[in-house]
Amino acid sequence: MNSDNAVEKTVENPWARLTTARSRELGEELRRIRRQAGLALPRVAKGLGWSAGKLSKLELGSRGTSLWEIGILIGRYGVDKAVRDRVLALADQRADTHNFLRLHTPCPDALTVLTLHEANAATVTAYEPLTVPALGQTEDYARALTADEDQVGARMKRQRVLHAVNGPRVLLYVHEAALHMGLDDPVVMRDQALHLTLMCGWPGVTVRLVPMTAGTRTRLRHPATLMTFPDPIRPVACAETDTATVFHDDPEIVADYHLKMWRLGVLALGPDESHERLARWADRYDRGSH
Repeated sequence: MNSDNAVEKTVENPWARLTTARSRELGEELRRIRRQAGLALPRVAKGLGWSAGKLSKLELGSRGTSLWEIGILIGRYGVDKAVRDRVLALADQRADTHNFLRLHTPCPDALTVLTLHEANAATVTAYEPLTVPALGQTEDYARALTADEDQVGARMKRQRVLHAVNGPRVLLYVHEAALHMGLDDPVVMRDQALHLTLMCGWPGVTVRLVPMTAGTRTRLRHPATLMTFPDPIRPVACAETDTATVFHDDPEIVADYHLKMWRLGVLALGPDESHERLARWADRYDRGSH
């Protein structure tokens, strides 16, 4: 184990301290920038006159510091102005730290705050009203939706969490409208429906279909993702729009997301019936592809 990793592993269960989604995002950004600069944590800390523990906790999101010190730190990494401005904006605690948005730069699947929390979650529950949730999409389906190879690549990389050792338990609510409306290519839709059918048998993954008969209730109209973590870390919820994703770890707001997921659970078909219905959709598109 090198000295960098040795310091980073001195904190057991690093998120056990009181942190926020935003502080963890900042810490992860600082860690990535340092590693991209090829600098070991102890060396950076010593050069700044800090303890290694101070920098380690900052990268874990379990302590804060001043904007001045953040500026000095990232200056040591030789970042450009765009990166400096972005990191300082993350570090500005005058903003609401429990409810914030991140622009899709370069794309929603590459957002640090999203991929960081999905990778460390105990559970991830996702719902989309008109498309298959991103974690359940095939590569061709994602390509047909986005027409953006970079975003497709980021989405496929994001899906690695489904197979990660000690990864989260994932529940995907797929509205039947996503299959009913479909895309122009029946082969893509057949493969997508078949992929969801197969996912029903994956360990740690549950796929439940929200039937068309569920109607157009208010809580079915908007997408949502809810991530939970081991105590005492608060759950994090998010919702994607066309240009940005909004994140929340405010308990009162997250409670609404819990209620949304509970209601989806009431409306959705059970796992076995979902599997059967998805298989029928795959067969339907298969017949249409010939």
